[in-house]
Amino acid sequence: MRRGFLIAGPVIGLLAIGFACGPARAEQVKVVVPDGAVIEVPASVPGATTFSPGVVPATLQADEIKANEVRAQTIYANKIKASQVQGMVHQTKGVKIKHAKGDIKVPQVQAGTIYADEIKADSVIADNIYVRDMDRK
Repeated sequence: MRRGFLIAGPVIGLLAIGFACGPARAEQVKVVVPDGAVIEVPASVPGATTFSPGVVPATLQADEIKANEVRAQTIYANKIKASQVQGMVHQTKGVKIKHAKGDIKVPQVQAGTIYADEIKADSVIADNIYVRDMDRK
């Protein structure tokens, strides 16, 4: 009986320490964009962008997006015109989009990752926004 306590005591103590410390988090994330450039990004801000129920594409590519609301986890764009921008904004030299699908004009756009030459919207919401030029209208 005493031998069981000698083994179980330290094991339970290590488990308690592990749960108290929480999960490990990355200090830095490397993102490779389609043109081969590597962008190093600090660990994301707590809290993730949530999507409303339905089918949300993982990736969306367009020349121009016109919408009331654009929502994604990550946005890569050359120009954004929006009155409200929410998320961590990173300045880039530019985004090259190889397989754009034309223009999109809808009330709301949602995707995991959005690649666009230009975004015109009332609000843009994303965890990380990589943009060359931003214009607040």
